[in-house]
Amino acid sequence: MRILKVSLLASASALILGACGSSVAPIVSTPIDNIDNLPLKASPMTEDQTKTWMLSDLMRDTIPGMSVNRAYSEILAGRTGSTVIVGVIDSGIDVEHEDLKNVIWVNEDEIPGNGIDDDKNGYVDDIHGWNFLGDIVAENMEYVRIMKKLGRVYEGKSEASIGAADRANFEVYKKAKAEFEKEKGQTEANHARYEQLLAQVVPAHNAMSEKLGKEDYSADDLKAIQNASPEEQAQITALTQMLSYGSPIPDLIKQLNRGVEYFGGRLNTHFNMDKDFRAEKLGDDPDNFSIKFYGNNDVDGPDPKKEDARHGTHVAGIIAAQRNNGVGLDGVAENVKIMVVRAVPDGDEYDKDIALAIRYAVDNGAKVINTSFGKYYSPHPQWVWDAIKYASDNDVLIVNAAGNDGIDLDKVQVYPNDQKVGSATEISDTFLTVGALNYEYGSELIASFSNYGKTSVDVFSPGVKIWSTTPLNTYEFLQGTSMASPAAAGVAAMIRSYFPKLSAKQVKQIMMASGLASNATVILGGDDSNTDKFSNISTSGRMVNLYNALIMADKVSRK
Repeated sequence: MRILKVSLLASASALILGACGSSVAPIVSTPIDNIDNLPLKASPMTEDQTKTWMLSDLMRDTIPGMSVNRAYSEILAGRTGSTVIVGVIDSGIDVEHEDLKNVIWVNEDEIPGNGIDDDKNGYVDDIHGWNFLGDIVAENMEYVRIMKKLGRVYEGKSEASIGAADRANFEVYKKAKAEFEKEKGQTEANHARYEQLLAQVVPAHNAMSEKLGKEDYSADDLKAIQNASPEEQAQITALTQMLSYGSPIPDLIKQLNRGVEYFGGRLNTHFNMDKDFRAEKLGDDPDNFSIKFYGNNDVDGPDPKKEDARHGTHVAGIIAAQRNNGVGLDGVAENVKIMVVRAVPDGDEYDKDIALAIRYAVDNGAKVINTSFGKYYSPHPQWVWDAIKYASDNDVLIVNAAGNDGIDLDKVQVYPNDQKVGSATEISDTFLTVGALNYEYGSELIASFSNYGKTSVDVFSPGVKIWSTTPLNTYEFLQGTSMASPAAAGVAAMIRSYFPKLSAKQVKQIMMASGLASNATVILGGDDSNTDKFSNISTSGRMVNLYNALIMADKVSRK
């Protein structure tokens, strides 16, 4: 790992930090700058460093995190911020998790469990937020829903038979059908491949475990077996190849089983042409925006094991897992209350749910909203765009994941978003789209999966191998721009906490202007032949950095 040393600006500037107008001792602080000089080290991260790398600092730790720990120790010590509500629109959150239960938003205007809408906001007993999905867990992809709706009209018809008025819908149908056939075919192939591997590995592993007297064996153990029969030799060869992937065979079997379950689940739900999950489990019309009050207050979802809340729980922990409590991990932000808005199923989200979820978070006091989800088809994009504009009009910053397909978003429309492909005009000036960083500084700085775009992506933050909370008091590494977005949302919450007079627009501008810049050439989409300057793949050309953001926020707040 080639990491470059951070050098300081030529002169330090004396800045007084704290909430606007508060009386605090002045400090001298120099922004981190010029990270393209002086190669430092090439040693791998330790286990502890891996679990905390997003909090690290390039100069002090030689790891390209967001300088979070440095900001707390050098800038925020002895200072007090105000509480900020962060809305997390996601799959649900385990609100009883040991490292989250003390940072979950509580609606003080509701009396728990009395079945009355005490605050008269239309949502009964919304103590910690709202669940717009009801009992839905699995859902179709949006292009499957489009096929179901439009297939009744266009299936089997040629382009020549379609009138001019229906041509646009016919093109959408053809595109959706092509996407369906491609994705379903790939999923069927992957499911079959995983099943085949599992069928080969399990009996071979059972035989070799019995022969060796242990389950956790090495390639050398297999090589040392004497007088192997032809069947045993075939098993040894297969297992040796599997061990070359770097994990013990029992762990690989677990991964294969998860793969079979994942791809099988997609075939049963994402591509299911027969079930109407929303009608069966919610009873709401997704095409009627006049009906707004549906769902329930079960914000971790219907699964007793809370597996459906895994993604949202992980996101919440990145933002605000309770700091310095000796449990789990330290989230990016203190002084935060997480408002839970469940609106993202296992499958594509509905435009109606997302639009109402944004409005719910805004109306109930969120000043930052995290949206770690996305799709490439949207039957009602205007509903979501109107909600994004509503958030902006009410001084709320939305922090949004760029997506995980390794593509240039300047060329491909994605939802949610604040602009259309080919247009530099933004619908909102308080919508921040975030790509994912890797912990490898240099050419592999951009996560291989991360989307990018000079006009469509604003900044980058850590998103590879992120350690955070998962349901039932567990913790896991996950990765994606879904993790990069809450990392940035945590920084936004910190700015709003310590500088509450700054507007959401100013917070976005500060995060973009204060980040770390680099002239490095980076690999995009995991393709070594696809490279560009880091400065060319986002609007700001920068990596989110809490230390610098606080310094700039103080300066802006005093103008």
